[in-house]
Amino acid sequence: MYLAYGTRAFPAATLAVVTLAVVTLAAATLGAAAATPGTAAAPAVTITPGVQHHQREPRTRPSTTAECEQSMQIACYNAVQVQQAYNLPALYSRGITGKGATIVVIDPYGSPTIGSDLRTFDSAEGVPDPPSLRIIRPAGKVPAFNANDANMVGWASETTLDVEYAHTIAPGARILLVETPGGGKTGTVSMDQIVTAEKYVIRHHLGSVISQSFVATEQAISSAAIRSLRGVYQAAYSGHVTVLAGSGDSGATGFQSNQQSYYTYPVTSWPASDPLVTGVGGTRLNLGASGNRNSADTVWNDTYSRTANQLVNGDNGPNPLATGGGKSVVFGRPSYQNGVRGVVGSHRGVPDISMSAACTGAVNVYQSFGGQPPGWYALCGTSEATPMFAGIVALADQVAGHPLGLINPALYKMAAEHSRGIVSVRSGNTTVSFRQGGRSHTVHGFGARSGYSLAAGLGTVNGQYFVPELARLAGR
Repeated sequence: MYLAYGTRAFPAATLAVVTLAVVTLAAATLGAAAATPGTAAAPAVTITPGVQHHQREPRTRPSTTAECEQSMQIACYNAVQVQQAYNLPALYSRGITGKGATIVVIDPYGSPTIGSDLRTFDSAEGVPDPPSLRIIRPAGKVPAFNANDANMVGWASETTLDVEYAHTIAPGARILLVETPGGGKTGTVSMDQIVTAEKYVIRHHLGSVISQSFVATEQAISSAAIRSLRGVYQAAYSGHVTVLAGSGDSGATGFQSNQQSYYTYPVTSWPASDPLVTGVGGTRLNLGASGNRNSADTVWNDTYSRTANQLVNGDNGPNPLATGGGKSVVFGRPSYQNGVRGVVGSHRGVPDISMSAACTGAVNVYQSFGGQPPGWYALCGTSEATPMFAGIVALADQVAGHPLGLINPALYKMAAEHSRGIVSVRSGNTTVSFRQGGRSHTVHGFGARSGYSLAAGLGTVNGQYFVPELARLAGR
């Protein structure tokens, strides 16, 4: 979800928005990934959630858009609105609900109440229960939930958003929640635990699409660390499993390895930058009560919104609060991006596709785990967009009759063929501003445009057309 600003922990009662988990560099220790013989050992990479509040108290029921606009001066959307926004009822009416597919959600710690929370969500939002919600822990024992541990509370909220909105998009798909252990007193979890868990899922053919809600600035973790860990994505490619990752929530910047300071020049995040991963960016929806659009989607950027900054950060801002993207400094341009070489140059460009993520257009989520009052919260970020797109892939898996694997070549072919399923996002940018070291900084990002951009990728999705077209091209 949204958004890591270092390791600050807010009082548990104020939690409503949990960050997109941020991968940080632990240079002093060696992770499970073995170093190549004759080379220096790659440092371990650990994942740490940050927590932010979006509203002081939860609601007793999912609010309407009008109610959120009146009480919080933001829009919030429910499941039916989101489904309509992406033109999915046209698929549901034909029995295309993700039946037969399994969406894999990877989260440290998980949530102790995810089963009952999903049932409450489904009942209130009118979404049918999934065929199954299964939880496994292949990377080791997960400690008992501690409501006084801000990291566990944060990850539980992340887990809830991931599961509820993957399920919203593909209500007929099975959900496999893969929980990984924590890292002891620090509350962190090593990336090698994620790798272990994902390799287990791939090796045992447990799911067709993996949704990941964490991000790392490439410069903060080094190409050596990235290359030591990306074997899992090579395994997914060989195993015909689709892997998704959010493009980040700090706009054109990102955290340095100390998780306190931002880069003052444009950076890009991994694993979205990996050519074997589909990078998912964020847009801002403007929907009416039924879910129909009042205007075209724009690039998500709440950096300069006083309302969003007050709700998320408790100040007027500006703070980096926007979708990420840019050119990788680790990976060169993959062949499927040759048609957009005029934008990406010789680099891998991120994102590939975008869906809803804005904090001024958040989604309703129900959660009841300890550490905060139970109720309905408004959550946001590219880890909203990522599980949503995992649901889209599950729908396409059903249409194809088998897992699609790496979908990026098909996405760019769809765009080249002017597919009706890809809707261009033509306004907005990823420029962000902030104060740091007693100075004001602006990191100039990338603007939307017709066709591919480093702000929105190829655009967003019209599911009625996108799903069968993706199934046709990626299913060959």
